[in-house]
Amino acid sequence: MGIKKIIEVKNLNKNFPGVKALSDFSFDLRQKEIHCLVGENGAGKSTFVKILSGAYKPDSGTIYINNEEYLSLTPALARNIGIQTVYQEDILVPGISVAENIFLGSKMIETRYWINYSTLYKKAEELTNTYNIKIDVKKTYEELSPSDQQFTKILKALAQKPRVMILDEPTAAFSIKDIELVIRMVKAIKESGVAIIYITHHLDEVIELADRVTVLRDGQKIKTHTREEGLDPDNLANEMVGRPVDLFYKKKKHKIGETVFKVEDLRLKKDSEPINFSLRKGEILGFAGLKGSGRTEIVRAIFGADRKYSGKLYYRGKDITPANPRQAVERRISLLTEDKKANGLVLAMSVAQNITLVGLDKLGKFFINLRMEQKEAKKFVDRLSIKTPSLSQEVQYLSGGNQQKVVLAKWLFKGVDLIIVDEPTQGIDVSAKVEVYELLTGLTAEGKSMIMISSDMPELIAISDRVIVIRNYAISAELSGDQITEKNILQGFIGGSSAKVKG
Repeated sequence: MGIKKIIEVKNLNKNFPGVKALSDFSFDLRQKEIHCLVGENGAGKSTFVKILSGAYKPDSGTIYINNEEYLSLTPALARNIGIQTVYQEDILVPGISVAENIFLGSKMIETRYWINYSTLYKKAEELTNTYNIKIDVKKTYEELSPSDQQFTKILKALAQKPRVMILDEPTAAFSIKDIELVIRMVKAIKESGVAIIYITHHLDEVIELADRVTVLRDGQKIKTHTREEGLDPDNLANEMVGRPVDLFYKKKKHKIGETVFKVEDLRLKKDSEPINFSLRKGEILGFAGLKGSGRTEIVRAIFGADRKYSGKLYYRGKDITPANPRQAVERRISLLTEDKKANGLVLAMSVAQNITLVGLDKLGKFFINLRMEQKEAKKFVDRLSIKTPSLSQEVQYLSGGNQQKVVLAKWLFKGVDLIIVDEPTQGIDVSAKVEVYELLTGLTAEGKSMIMISSDMPELIAISDRVIVIRNYAISAELSGDQITEKNILQGFIGGSSAKVKG
């Protein structure tokens, strides 16, 4: 008797305008296994997930669920069969509690006329305790940290008692400490009898979790590996990109100029410590810190997006402190936020329109010169090697790495001196990361100055000329040269007398 296959797909094909997302793709998921799916952005992973969840219909191919044949699924049918998908994007409802979000749509805590809140909170707490997740189930969505929001999404899926769980980049919003909780949670879900499709760009998670790994490239299956055969991260990376990849980026050195930016006495709250630092021409200043340390809030305050208690920003000795993002842009400051899709792009607009969005004044005083827009957009598509079928392609159909390039092109078209980028390669595959690194270091070599927030330790160490560690909304350590090590950065995370290292 062979191993039972819960899901088997054969020769799936799916096309979008100008893009072949899946090509004769075959895959199977066995009972009580973790099957990891890896590949570059644009490889077809998300398309496959959306076919299984019923969001997309394949152009051709067959899906077998527990030996039942389907040509396509709907979201309701997928849920009824027992498939639960946890996407990167939010699926939670603002304004209601964790417990309400977990059991939303479930009849298990309803009476005939009203919801039994006592039972609801009790059941939610039982679920969190089962997986050792510490969340106040009475808190609302807005009160949760990004990691607790992600845990809530996973718990919501588990509350439906699924046979299959699909986890799409489940650790994207997590600190190093919380990633360990996710890993333990996923293992516990598997032991409870649920089969798991796990999608991630982090090969260390794959090695830790996978019973099998399937590599996708350009919409095609390259190979499926088993744990028994051995899982080699270098080999997986090579298969993902189709060529050898150096997983450790070697930054090209260039001359760093004089100090051009200064932040003086920035306080986010009345009782917070003052933040002071400078930035030189051509320099990448790394911001390190655990989630919730205040690193993102600091750069948002610099950009004028969040209110601050006090503080000034100077460029070449001139006070350019912005009161809001509009003033920041006028004063040649840009911010590439962590959530590029929500805050950096208009997904339904074309590549060209997104690139010129903040610089429309350059295209005409009263009317937009469309010919000029196409010409200018093409310059940046060529300069940044943005892979797109055409300038009119809707940006939502580009891969994550190319979407990131479009956001960067938007600010370069506007013409900025200070580039602030939050998590530049989050959710981006190995090969695309190298392209982004080349872009960032190339821009600073041209004289741009940059503040870069990153949770990726190798990235932070490889790219930064200096690193400032943020802890409790204050600077815990400042590192340069050989001081930029994992040990010193981690020491800055936890604080202590040895953390305040300065170059």
